Amino acid sequence: MEGTLNIFGASLGLGLIVIGAGLGIGKLAAAAAEGIARQPNATSQITGAVNLPLFLLEGVAIVAEAFVLVSLFIA
Repeated sequence: MEGTLNIFGASLGLGLIVIGAGLGIGKLAAAAAEGIARQPNATSQITGAVNLPLFLLEGVAIVAEAFVLVSLFIA
């Protein structure tokens, strides 16, 4: 029973991580698209400013997924 609860908790955590990262990336992409639509001349500057937070968000999601999986196998 305890193993089942650990797996359920890990799958719930992984699902929340993916949903949160997806929402964050979606908001970031929508804001970038809106900025490019308003200022087409600043496309390269907007794209450059969006890349770093996007990579950081994906990195945090990957680290969180690794943490959940490690805690699943340790417990």
